[in-house]
Amino acid sequence: MDERKYLKVDIQSSGIRVLKGDKGRIGGAGPAGAKIFVFDDTVANVPTTSKFVENSPYSLELEGESGILKLYDAVVTAIESPVPKFYEFETKAGIPYNQIALLHGKDCLATTPVQTCIYWNTPDRCKFCGIGISRKKGTAAAVKKPEEIAEVADAAKRLDNVTHVTLTMGTMRVADKGIRVLSKCASAIKDLTGLPIHVQFEPPDEIRFIEDLYSNGVDTVGVHIESFDEKVLREISPAKARIGSDRFVEVWKRSVEIFGENQVSSFIIVGLGEDDRSVIEGSRTLAELGVYPFVLSLRPIPGSDLENEVPARFERMKRIYEEVAVIIKDAGLSWKRSKAGCVKCRACSALDVFEEDV
Repeated sequence: MDERKYLKVDIQSSGIRVLKGDKGRIGGAGPAGAKIFVFDDTVANVPTTSKFVENSPYSLELEGESGILKLYDAVVTAIESPVPKFYEFETKAGIPYNQIALLHGKDCLATTPVQTCIYWNTPDRCKFCGIGISRKKGTAAAVKKPEEIAEVADAAKRLDNVTHVTLTMGTMRVADKGIRVLSKCASAIKDLTGLPIHVQFEPPDEIRFIEDLYSNGVDTVGVHIESFDEKVLREISPAKARIGSDRFVEVWKRSVEIFGENQVSSFIIVGLGEDDRSVIEGSRTLAELGVYPFVLSLRPIPGSDLENEVPARFERMKRIYEEVAVIIKDAGLSWKRSKAGCVKCRACSALDVFEEDV
């Protein structure tokens, strides 16, 4: 194995034991239980607090923002874990900026405007999700006002060279599923900062709501199906399974019409019980629609229903990434063409590494 080329894949599958320094984020709506690391020409969101990490061969001692990554006792590479300057500030109401939004990757600001989901305390909740954990621990404000998010985005742009913003959302009990809230936040951010904006949402009851995002300054969208294995989806994400793949396709198509090819994405999580073929063919389905298949390994978040699981192993992820990278190239897609969001950030997936070699 070329350890330098495939290091990102391996540490996302194995995690890193942080022996000294901050271990990173605990809960949240996205891949949490992790910390951001920058090395070579990429950036990686790496598990650091999940249970399986205790057995990782990788370890790190941080001195401030820097450290040396080791594989057992052997030095692998120097590694950075940036601490944003905007974290030092708070709003006029006394809310710390890092309870409003966080730095993801090297230059992406991310936040969940409403830190709740109608499925969270029900059997319908996504078993991999940790959206309610950070709120319970008091590390994130339950509701962030549009003007507060815009204020933090402006500071992050000035102080930390943030170049794009991601807004995600737990599903709300309204026909638009929370899109109107996302639109108001996007509008406030765009008016103050001009930054490119990515939003993520569950398919709404009426497709017309997606047009509202575009008119309020949103540049890219994520509509995440998580798995193309219907049996797995029914078990892991019952609410999304009930929506049905046909509805997802309808929303993807309309989103591509509005935002353009390569500006729509969907997460596909590997390690939920699916076979490789469902991941590959699902990625092909997305790519043919002009949707970027954001493939990534399961992140067992502490406190989630899947906290005791283990991510997909290196060899499996390597094999899948190699095939999906070819599909992406053949469809004319690339993370480099994405204007904003997870695809542009690329911290939670290693597809960017494999795109370079196709």
